[in-house]
Amino acid sequence: MASSLFLLALSLGLQVHAAALPHSAQATGLDISTTLQNILANTQKSDGYTYPTDLTRGIIPKPIHSHNDYWRDVPFYSALSVGCASVEADVWLYNDTLYVGHEESALTQARTLDSLYIQPILDTLRRQNPTSPFVNSPSRNGVFDTSSGQTLFLFIDVKTDGHTTWPAVVSALEPLRAPGYLTTFNGTGVTSGPVTVIGTGNAPLDLIQPLHERDYFFDAHLDLLNSTESDITADISPVASTNFDAQFGPINGTTFTPAQMELLISQIEVAKSKGILPRYWDTPGWPISTRNAVWATLLEQGVGLLNADDLPAAAGFGAYYGMW
Repeated sequence: MASSLFLLALSLGLQVHAAALPHSAQATGLDISTTLQNILANTQKSDGYTYPTDLTRGIIPKPIHSHNDYWRDVPFYSALSVGCASVEADVWLYNDTLYVGHEESALTQARTLDSLYIQPILDTLRRQNPTSPFVNSPSRNGVFDTSSGQTLFLFIDVKTDGHTTWPAVVSALEPLRAPGYLTTFNGTGVTSGPVTVIGTGNAPLDLIQPLHERDYFFDAHLDLLNSTESDITADISPVASTNFDAQFGPINGTTFTPAQMELLISQIEVAKSKGILPRYWDTPGWPISTRNAVWATLLEQGVGLLNADDLPAAAGFGAYYGMW
């Protein structure tokens, strides 16, 4: 039986966006005194109303994956601003440099893995881990001020030859590695860090799985966890993904068929039994009613990361239905 969440999504079929909040300094629409409005309007001029880690103040992390994040007006930061806990960068190795883009014709000299992701993430983490007389030892806070223990998943989708490109990716992570910001595996267990790097696309499993000490992981194939990749554990793949359209085909309006639901439940259960977060990409984006019905069903069944292209809509959708 469809849950209330699913039924609401079907009945509305609307595109839900995160609601814009009124600017507190202007007290828009509030019936308060002029004196109090003046106080609110001037608080930003006082040091008492700011603090070192307030870059992401008020942003609640959400299990949303920013699909093709580099297409956004401001890669990484756009996703950060709505609370996405996961971002994705496609990388191409040319002349020892990792360029970011969906295809080769979209590459430019300025858009590199370092410039669009490594340095912005590092800058954010430095802001969240300031040198302070109140801190006795170096901290390892994540990017979210409201949840400092939340890791940021950084998916690196390798587009060029995996065995040539992956060593360059590992080297490119050094600015995040040196201060201890990466999630690590030591041969027996995983130590969560502010950033969890996951190789996908052409990332080679044989350069990741055998290593007993590493600070990067593999995006397993969700549909193969009970067959050819049954030996994959959460120590290797914190997340497993697969192509939604290839697995389920078209969704008829807003309803999954019994066979589609059976497959969905089975794949998610296998992943969760291994402690792996399931993710589906290439989910329907249109019509909005179908997109919302798929989002509702995936969240209801327990996907670990909701793949999204329209980030404000995804953030607002989950908030509206009480998922975060």
